[in-house]
Amino acid sequence: MFVSQRPLQRLWVTDGTYQAAFLTTPDGVVLFDAPPTIGHNLQRAVDEIAAANGVSNQVTHLVYSHHHDDHTGAASLFDRNIVRIGHEETRRLLLRDNDPAKPAPEVTFQDRYTLEVAGERVELAWHGPNHSPDNIFIHFPDHDALMLIDIVNAGWVPIYNLNLSEDVPGYLQAPATALSYPWTHFICGHLGRLGTRDDISLHQQYIADIQAGAREALGTVDPTPYFVKYGENVWAAVKGYLDELTDRSAKPVIAKYTGVLAAADMEVFTTTTTTTFMILQSMRLDLGPSAPVHP
Repeated sequence: MFVSQRPLQRLWVTDGTYQAAFLTTPDGVVLFDAPPTIGHNLQRAVDEIAAANGVSNQVTHLVYSHHHDDHTGAASLFDRNIVRIGHEETRRLLLRDNDPAKPAPEVTFQDRYTLEVAGERVELAWHGPNHSPDNIFIHFPDHDALMLIDIVNAGWVPIYNLNLSEDVPGYLQAPATALSYPWTHFICGHLGRLGTRDDISLHQQYIADIQAGAREALGTVDPTPYFVKYGENVWAAVKGYLDELTDRSAKPVIAKYTGVLAAADMEVFTTTTTTTFMILQSMRLDLGPSAPVHP
């Protein structure tokens, strides 16, 4: 576990794969996410820093970035009486899931919420669905930091299928929204370091190159030969066509970003390829046209 303390009251915690954050105050500790892989180390980190700061180590508030278990699965480790805060959709989804490890937030909001505890101020905002329907922006204006989970992996490409995101247009817009906030330190939810504004800009360029390749492929690859080849096996024809679209779009991006963004060429995850496939399908299905109109 690594705990970063910059400045004194703002803490970023990582196990190298997942990240969380907390603020120590004279009135208690505000925790942001509770990944199960960090688990009990969250309280150990709080204990260490609260003691150094001479304040209480009692977690009084827990803010959910979104409902996914990999960021909330240790939420039940903390007192049942703490104030749990999240987007209204987070509450709906956690109530649906009915998992005692992830108690639903009692305090919810629709668009914006300001959390104030002992002089600390945190701005929570929902700018529409992106990685998930409920994923929010968490801004620490007094600490020069922004927390936005599962959008940009600082220094790395997105994992499978655009970080397993549910709303591709929303995901693509989220980095620009993040850059509209004033901040220096970026908590992205994964991997072993804080991000920077340059990390987000590099991510945007990577995505823009995928989009450019996808537009070119959509305009030049003819699906007809695949339907001629496979005849009545329609899904084989569709697969062949979509595979060629994806391959043509992804290959130049893999070549350009290998050695620039980690895992750009990683075959185990086929990260760039699956990310390209998701963007291609969004361009076809969300933006259109999905195919030429038959004469």
